[in-house]
Amino acid sequence: MEMKKAIYLCLLLALLLALPLQTAATVGPAMAPPPKLTEKECKDKCNVRCEYARLKRCLKYCNDCCTKCNCVPSGHYGNKDECPCYRDRKNHRGKPKCP
Repeated sequence: MEMKKAIYLCLLLALLLALPLQTAATVGPAMAPPPKLTEKECKDKCNVRCEYARLKRCLKYCNDCCTKCNCVPSGHYGNKDECPCYRDRKNHRGKPKCP
C-alpha cells in the first residue's frame, strides 16, 4: 500500500514539474515585442492622428511619442488604451504629452 502512494506521489510531482516548462514554452513566443516602427510608419500614422489638430505641433509630439513608444493609437482622438506607453507619457506639467 505504501509503495502505491509513493508511486502516485512521484508521478504527481513529475507532472507538476513538467507543467511550467510546457506553459513557458508555449507562452514565450507569443509575448515577443512587436517589431519596431520605422520613421516612415510613425510619420504616416501621425499624419492620420493629427489630421484635424494643430498640425505642426501635433506632428512634433506624435512623432516623438511614436519613436519612444513604438505605437500610435488609431483614429484622430482618444483610443489611447491601445498604447499604454503613449497614454502615460506626461509633459513637465504633468499633462499628457502625446496627442
